[in-house]
Amino acid sequence: MGIYLVSVDAAEWFDDDEDSCGELAAALNEELVRRGLAPYTSVPAAAPLVRGSGRQFEEKLVPPMDGFVALCETHLSPAECETLYDWTCLVPISLEEPIRLPISSGYTDDSVVAGAPQVSAIAERLASAVELPPEVPKTSDNLDLTMWFLDGPAKELAQLRPGPWSADLDAAFHVALFLRAAQHSLRCGAPLIYV
Repeated sequence: MGIYLVSVDAAEWFDDDEDSCGELAAALNEELVRRGLAPYTSVPAAAPLVRGSGRQFEEKLVPPMDGFVALCETHLSPAECETLYDWTCLVPISLEEPIRLPISSGYTDDSVVAGAPQVSAIAERLASAVELPPEVPKTSDNLDLTMWFLDGPAKELAQLRPGPWSADLDAAFHVALFLRAAQHSLRCGAPLIYV
């Protein structure tokens, strides 16, 4: 059990069954059109899970976020903090500010949709501030970040090459998580949600 951040394919995104994304997809497109923007319809079809392909995204939110939130509050404005991590759905389209929709998500009464370009830009600044090392996995097909930080080489690398990132590995995990999630959304054109 636990909370996972995962990418969603077209079949899942447009599915109208209960507990699916169809209602959210329709509400988002309606709001985008109301704002004079193009609807988000170019969601990719399902890709086979091939480790290392970078075509799917899945991470488990195991580490606590307290240090990450404090890090954000030190380096970012309140609006940037909200854009970076206070969303329930991430889409690969530019949104000047997150869109709140009266559609319940798995964990909240409303859905908040953020734009991956904005999240990526903020996450890149935060990754630079903590000097996130280049060894952090670039893609996340199946818990790659979770395993790298919790069970993999992060602790050893922190001993060999300490830096701001190694002062709080839980915070560094979340920096990498939001950065890689936004990069995945932009690279693959896919939405991400919490399940």
